[in-house]
Amino acid sequence: MDPPPPPQLRVLDTVQLFAPPPHPRGESELSPSPLAPLSGLDADPNVLGVTFRSVRFFPPHPVSLDPLDTLQRAFAAALALFPQLAGSLRVLDRAAAVVVFSGSNAVPLVLAASDGLSVAEAVDADAPDSPLLDLLAPADVDAGVAGPALALQATRFACGGVALGMRVAHALCDGAGATRFLAAAARFARGEPVAPPVWARRELLGPRDPPRVVAPSFDTVLAPDYDAVGPYGGHGHEQQKLLKVCFHVSDVRVETLRARLSAEAAGVRLTTFEVLAAFIWRARVKANGTSPEETVKMVYSMNISKLLDPPLPEGYWGNVCVPVYVSLTSGDLLGRSLAETATLVRKSKREVDDEYVRSYVDFLELRRREGVTATAGRGGVSAFTDWRRLGHGEVDFGWGGPDAVLPLSWRILGSEEPCFLVPYGISDERRRRGFKVFVAVRETAVACFREEMEEILLLQQEERGNYSTAGKL
Repeated sequence: MDPPPPPQLRVLDTVQLFAPPPHPRGESELSPSPLAPLSGLDADPNVLGVTFRSVRFFPPHPVSLDPLDTLQRAFAAALALFPQLAGSLRVLDRAAAVVVFSGSNAVPLVLAASDGLSVAEAVDADAPDSPLLDLLAPADVDAGVAGPALALQATRFACGGVALGMRVAHALCDGAGATRFLAAAARFARGEPVAPPVWARRELLGPRDPPRVVAPSFDTVLAPDYDAVGPYGGHGHEQQKLLKVCFHVSDVRVETLRARLSAEAAGVRLTTFEVLAAFIWRARVKANGTSPEETVKMVYSMNISKLLDPPLPEGYWGNVCVPVYVSLTSGDLLGRSLAETATLVRKSKREVDDEYVRSYVDFLELRRREGVTATAGRGGVSAFTDWRRLGHGEVDFGWGGPDAVLPLSWRILGSEEPCFLVPYGISDERRRRGFKVFVAVRETAVACFREEMEEILLLQQEERGNYSTAGKL
């Protein structure tokens, strides 16, 4: 028997939020010039041309407040400070990228309702493959299709809960930049002042003249085959079905593992991320049954705002993360201790400084016309991104921060097998005891991967409830 169709949403209206026209003096004012150049990190081939979709769920709103009207007014006000989001992204012969802006550009905001369903009935925030999730944000667009860099959707549910979906061109901002824009709109909704954002992307993170690569050789992890594989190809293994899985991770168990590995690493103080990334990377490779001679890579995003000299100014909202890679053969990864692998991740982090960032930008500039992408053998590329400290709680439109934040796009950092570290919602009791891991796992490897993850899971008895140790498949 075929499964029932997903509950239908009722679209009430689609409004166009217009940004202010360009100021004749250009970027010295809040409004952008007709052509606003992007930074070297914005124009990374694994970012450029990519749209990222996400959805946030907010608690029931006060009966005296119309959430759809509140959101419409808040975003209209925020676009006056972030008008580039109403522009269109254009790549100029792969040599540069700009936002093209005119007074006719606008951000579409879809207003929708589900009068017969509560949020809890419609979606499971612990199941990243819930069928209705994809309908709660503007649909994805094909690469190269002209249109505004940002699109929004607000959906009101019968319980009073509200879903806010976003589709944004990754070249305009990463997760931190997108959250900065949402937080600005939320401050407008609460009637609070908003500090003006900073553009100046080419000036702050453009290539040097002439470009020069001094830091580690990026040729070992990035391949010049953009035309052959596109921004997300090049993994070198046959396409396999991927399942989106949720695991509930225990702070106590991770801390116990971290303390043990730090002791094994001769007292080196390892961070939670270093331990967790090493643990999950190893678990994935083992579960995949990768041949010992195959190359496997992990890549993660590292915020460089404070690592530059001088640091990026407060209010900068472009891409502020560089990819950092660790590459081994499968046999080497599985043959060494977990403490050694976590130490290797730590070493890769400590190599990122101002010169690393400048060299990465210059490397991309030198390879711009041919393009680059992260590649590996059959083992693929395991990508990690940490959403736990993006400031989700600041996105409060007047009736509470988000109860859940979920990614809808599952291709990041040149990888189709990402792992998201995601916080629980503001009102979720589990927030005090752990966090969620959303991960794409090959269907044939799920059972083994689940066994490998047991050491760090938030167990039912620890939860004192009926939460499962892993999300529904």
